[in-house]
Amino acid sequence: MPSQKALVRRPSPRLAEGLVTHIEREKVDVELAVEQWEAYVEALAAHGWETVEVEPADDCPDSVFVEDTVVMYRNVALITRPGAESRRAETAGVEEAVARLGCSVNWIWEPATLDGGDVLKIGDDIYVGRGGRTDAAGVQQLRAAFEPLGARVVAVPVSKVLHLKSAVTALPDGTVIGHVPHVDRPSLFPRFLAVPEKSGAHVVRLGGGKLLMAASAPQTAELLADLGHEPVLVDIGEFEKLEGCVTCLSVRLRDLYV
Repeated sequence: MPSQKALVRRPSPRLAEGLVTHIEREKVDVELAVEQWEAYVEALAAHGWETVEVEPADDCPDSVFVEDTVVMYRNVALITRPGAESRRAETAGVEEAVARLGCSVNWIWEPATLDGGDVLKIGDDIYVGRGGRTDAAGVQQLRAAFEPLGARVVAVPVSKVLHLKSAVTALPDGTVIGHVPHVDRPSLFPRFLAVPEKSGAHVVRLGGGKLLMAASAPQTAELLADLGHEPVLVDIGEFEKLEGCVTCLSVRLRDLYV
């Protein structure tokens, strides 16, 4: 069976102070958020993923959104430089974690910025969102890091949501899914499927046709089940209050040594 590891990071006690940019701030129940996070981690483990906990970063409210700190391609870990200055301290612990796993480590260098949530990988195609957290120099550095390894990097505009993967993710067959009001240019993707709920745009491909999804998107889960997929629903409501989704709570590492 392929090596499947998922980096996760326990929520900070200061989670409720996390950044909000495109939605109204709501009160976050940190205790409930921890319970939801634990259930999310259990769901990954139950479907064949070995979870690797990154050292907590209790002083960083947004640190649970570990996806933003590193982008994986093959065995290369590209440590990001988050667009929000308050999040830059999050990367050190992630760098240590991927180095321990034997990854080759590269970096986004200042003054460029890149958030991992802006990067959608579909095979060797890497879509990178150019928006509020990722700038043009960050796109250029990602391209320089991964194109020599065989990736094809496609930059797409993001203006309606926080990150590209706040708007779209991909099904196992490569079809991109998104909630149309939040997608800048659906036509940029070769195959695009509109879904009826904003939170339905986010899936984690678990393998074997299973899709980890937010419980807040029952209509989308029904649609995808009708198309032959198997939704695995988790409640991440406290993280959704901070513009979080199922993808940004982990970094999935597949076939590290290929």
